[in-house]
Amino acid sequence: MDVDEVPTQDYELIPHRGFGLITGIHDADDVDQIYDLEIRDTDVFVITYPKSGTIWMQQILLLLEAEGDVSSISQAGNNSDLVPWMEVKGTREAFITAPSPRLRVSHLPSRFMPAALSTRKGKVIYVARNPKDVLVSYFHFHKVANMLETPKDFNDFFEKFMTDRVFGGSWFEHVKTWYSHRDHMDMLFITYEEMIQDLSSVVQRISSLLGKDLTEEQLASVVKHSTFNNMKKIPQASYQQVSDDLLNHSQGVFMRKGTVGDWKNHFTVAQSERFDELFLREMQDFPVPFIWDIRDMK
Repeated sequence: MDVDEVPTQDYELIPHRGFGLITGIHDADDVDQIYDLEIRDTDVFVITYPKSGTIWMQQILLLLEAEGDVSSISQAGNNSDLVPWMEVKGTREAFITAPSPRLRVSHLPSRFMPAALSTRKGKVIYVARNPKDVLVSYFHFHKVANMLETPKDFNDFFEKFMTDRVFGGSWFEHVKTWYSHRDHMDMLFITYEEMIQDLSSVVQRISSLLGKDLTEEQLASVVKHSTFNNMKKIPQASYQQVSDDLLNHSQGVFMRKGTVGDWKNHFTVAQSERFDELFLREMQDFPVPFIWDIRDMK
């Protein structure tokens, strides 16, 4: 089933093996069978915690495959159909017979993904974003996404995020667990802030991971058509054409700001201090630094 064909219904977050799945969007048995899928060397999985640059990566992957020709991917359909969500019902069956390269995105923890990835078959691109900005972006997305509970207010959503009561579960566990597999998988671990800071360099790294041999002009085109402002103008890339059953477009846009440090416009001092304490406790040994303010970028 295509993600746009999911019928209108009441969605609910249901726990399954320590992770919340959304009724109507996911099927527990189907998700469990992802683990045993056979993997090709050309398979590419983009893994993120929600609101960490997933649709940005969809655009980059498609443009790299098209060697920078934006018109060819615009004519091919919505990015969400061309690089579908691995955990959405029906995607697993389509994956089995799909032609190479099979490009997929997912929010799943590593324990659900194909075991063959740990034998360095296929490629994984993990994108991590500073969690304060994730929390704010996710709060606004809950107003738009019909499959997610509409929060009472920011304080209510803050508490749910802090106690892992949102789709995606614990940001800390998601990032740390995937990072721990970096030496067992053919993985590129990047941050959202790196992409904002130097998109050209990140695109080159992704191109190298995928074994692409693009000219400087082609790579420049990939970068140009993957900027936030340009993607907002492309309905196929910015989810403007996703069904109203899933996204209430009257309540906001999928691509809202795409910046660093917006959390400062929402967090109280007390919330920021509480979050910092949790971050320091959970991430004290994590070697990848995060950028928290756009002014800290060089």
